[in-house]
Amino acid sequence: MKNDECTLYIITKNGAKQSFRKEKDGWIQKSSKGIVRKCTAEQVLSHILPPLAFGHVTLKVKPDNKKEK
Repeated sequence: MKNDECTLYIITKNGAKQSFRKEKDGWIQKSSKGIVRKCTAEQVLSHILPPLAFGHVTLKVKPDNKKEK
């Protein structure tokens, strides 16, 4: 699976969810409030790695339902 074929979900203990998706132009972050931002790969890692290191979040990776051409 390639990084543009899945979505990363970060779920906090209180239920807040952020998603990260690789698009053609770069990464897109969507917050639990519906705010959508462009971000770099480095920003994605900086959002994912620290909370994972301390066990504050759950990370889920789900494949996207795209039809192959």
